[in-house]
Amino acid sequence: MGHGPAVKLGKDYASGYKTKLGISMFIVYTLVYAIFVGVNITNPAAMETIVMGQTLAVVYGFGLIFLAFVMAIVYNHFCTAAEKRLNK
Repeated sequence: MGHGPAVKLGKDYASGYKTKLGISMFIVYTLVYAIFVGVNITNPAAMETIVMGQTLAVVYGFGLIFLAFVMAIVYNHFCTAAEKRLNK
């Protein structure tokens, strides 16, 4: 029974681009999340504000989840394009 890799792996010439993009997106998400935490620490009553029929805490929390999902799709799109372009 063969337990080797399913595909032959070569050099990934897009790895530098993917690393920079991933770190940049991580920093953006971390800053948005830090603002959420900062508001909760400094002014927790603000999170009780009603926005779109829900509290700001709920809306912001779902916004963070949605942001992570959108960023994952964007990351996949740009990394796939970079791999096609650079790994010929």
